[in-house]
Amino acid sequence: MINLLTLATLSVAVVAHDIRNVEHLPRQAPSSSPSASSSAAPGSSTAVPSSGVPSGSSSAASSAAVSGVSGVSGVSGSSVASATPSGLTTLTFTPSSTNPTAFPLQSITANQVSPATIPLSSTPAAGATPLVSGAPTLPDAAAIQSASYPPWDTKPPTDSDEVKQWVQEVTNSGVNIPNIDPTVAGGCPANPQAAADTSRCWWTCGGCVRNTDISDCPDQLTWGLTYDDGPSFYTPNLLTYLDQNELKATFFAVGSRCVQFPHTLQLEYMTGHQIAVHTWSHPPLTTLTNEEIIAELGWTKKVIKDVTGVTPNMMRPPFGDIDALWLVWIFRKCRSTNQKYPTSDRVRAISVAMGLTPVMWSRLGPAATFDTDDFNVHGGLTTSEQVLNNWEGIMANATTRDSGFIVLEHDLFVETVELATGYILPQALAHEPPFKIEPVVQCLNKPMTDAYIETNDNTTNPPAASGAVTLSAGAPGSAQATGTSGAVSLASSTTSSLVAGLLLSLFALQL
Repeated sequence: MINLLTLATLSVAVVAHDIRNVEHLPRQAPSSSPSASSSAAPGSSTAVPSSGVPSGSSSAASSAAVSGVSGVSGVSGSSVASATPSGLTTLTFTPSSTNPTAFPLQSITANQVSPATIPLSSTPAAGATPLVSGAPTLPDAAAIQSASYPPWDTKPPTDSDEVKQWVQEVTNSGVNIPNIDPTVAGGCPANPQAAADTSRCWWTCGGCVRNTDISDCPDQLTWGLTYDDGPSFYTPNLLTYLDQNELKATFFAVGSRCVQFPHTLQLEYMTGHQIAVHTWSHPPLTTLTNEEIIAELGWTKKVIKDVTGVTPNMMRPPFGDIDALWLVWIFRKCRSTNQKYPTSDRVRAISVAMGLTPVMWSRLGPAATFDTDDFNVHGGLTTSEQVLNNWEGIMANATTRDSGFIVLEHDLFVETVELATGYILPQALAHEPPFKIEPVVQCLNKPMTDAYIETNDNTTNPPAASGAVTLSAGAPGSAQATGTSGAVSLASSTTSSLVAGLLLSLFALQL
């Protein structure tokens, strides 16, 4: 049951979150010409721009979340300083625990002066043996050269030999990719027909999930801990805190950042965290062509394997922007063969064809998601106090759910890391009853070996593209099994009714 006392708090978070989706605003700015030397030197602190933005990104563009946004009071222009944060500037609760070394909450703002980063605790050596059983030895991070990959933070070209090969592999996978047009930038208001099409199952517009999506953990009080958009200058700070508290997370890595910070990615992997795909340049995937989606996912898979030696089998779409055509089984005319074929998703279908299962975050319905809104502090769109109020609401609702949960957080900016290590994680660790905090793959009661294509046990955890979908209706991690409530269930039942009617009509016509 939804905790009604905290639903209003969560709704504040989803307002800003939905605005981000509506505008399809970038989270990384176009970079200047990258060079291999721009990777953070292992084992040493790094000088960072005052904006906290990775080198090669402009601070003005990185705060693009304040540009062109309507519906938020006082927000205009593209300068961080010009943004007026939306949300409360005071806490509505007393934190149960904080980190004694945390920055004062009032100083975690868009104009925060960036401190020196913590050096990596260690630099894994090439040839080292990973913790993941059966994984190959660790590649040499020094061999990662920017010239071998597309430019940072831009859509990769689709005419390269690599992308052509991946396109052919998707074609050969046997997964049906529907022929539907991409959306246009601007989200739901700019795409009224697509947004109104309930059969499309567009997560951005209404929160529709599929049985193959992971949006919750099956066990009550289990938190699938995730961080998006890294690695970054401040990821070592987060890794240090996680290590001190014996916590492991899933890192949804941006391919461009993996080239820039290969040693950080290796340390994440070698210390037992899960690595997953978050595209090459962080675009809203429904706005791309099939080939562009394949390029975004393919290059990210490739660079992660080049750095770690293994290929992730989970992905998270930037902004949660993923669409679908509801799965419909249509019987052929010939009764004797009883053959059937699916009309499947587009973004989801391409992900599955590339061996990637989509991972979202928990929803209470279209008006509230488990999004702390931490990302928007850096752009000046919200306050740190509001982020913690959002987190308090998430914890209250998480405690009353029949299932576990997944929360949207980020490790890209100093503000997001300071909020995580100083306030969010200490509160979670002090929570009673206690949360069980795990990477997504383990919160699904699977071993870490099942997180990577090279080490996955295909007999017990069949790849999504095999057709033996592991998160079918009622399976651990599916919307049905985890008791997703509110309008998500309503949307699913509405779509199911539409499908049932369509099937009856088709059945009558064909047979």
